[in-house]
Amino acid sequence: MYPVNTIANDSPGTQWVLTLSCIDGPGIVHAISGAVVEAGGNIEESQQFASADTGRFFMRLQVSPIARPETFEARFAGALAAVTERYRMTWRLDVVGRPVRTLLLASTATHCVNDLLYRRRNGQLPVEVPLILSNHETVRDIAEFYGVPFEHRPIAGADDKAAFEARVIAAVDELDIELVVLARYMQILSPGLCEALEGRAINIHHSFLPGFKGANPYKQAHERGVKLIGATAHFVTTDLDEGPIIEQDVMRVDHGSSVRELTQLGQDVEARVLRQAVRSFAENRVLADGARTIIF
Repeated sequence: MYPVNTIANDSPGTQWVLTLSCIDGPGIVHAISGAVVEAGGNIEESQQFASADTGRFFMRLQVSPIARPETFEARFAGALAAVTERYRMTWRLDVVGRPVRTLLLASTATHCVNDLLYRRRNGQLPVEVPLILSNHETVRDIAEFYGVPFEHRPIAGADDKAAFEARVIAAVDELDIELVVLARYMQILSPGLCEALEGRAINIHHSFLPGFKGANPYKQAHERGVKLIGATAHFVTTDLDEGPIIEQDVMRVDHGSSVRELTQLGQDVEARVLRQAVRSFAENRVLADGARTIIF
């Protein structure tokens, strides 16, 4: 069971989001709906999926309290306890729209960092960014523009990389980080860091996986005369660029597109795909199903 998030001073208009997974079987929806009613809630949104591949059931509910909203969380968690124990559920209860505390990792590319911070400032992305860590100075001015603390930690060798990753772990703990986003951070994470961040680190890969891996994907794409370019956002795992996929998108191009044009178009796709992946995670819409994800 995931820990229940406690949000102080909930307003009467607060909605709660419940996500859960368990072995599929009869009566699950009825039992969950009954717990909502018992707690004095009303279901505003409901999505569910039964995986024929893994035999697991997944669900996401948004619930509004219709009585005594100030104590609804405790009542709802209490009503759920018997249901979650009976079905051996993995579950999470959170507040709809609560900003997720997010650490950004960056290198020299600016487009993803800029897009995420712009969307956050305009209220289009429910995240809070208390820190950006980068192995280059390139995005410092963007961080300063948006008023986000920035730390530059250069990486010139193995010792520097180990120190950088140690700082990531420390920042996650010190700042109560819930999500780490590799916003075109161009360093391969160590297996230890991948394991420490399992299920809460998202990377943007500059291609529609699989294909064109490496530092110059758009040059490779140009040389091959591709007709589609794309990007993939996925969870970070110890298998490089092989983590569960959260979001993908493509854009049609043709033989007249130069490397520079492909790069510009590709960066637009990367920013869009990463933004949507972060939004899905922050809105509790991503559930793990083995090596793949269920996105509600």
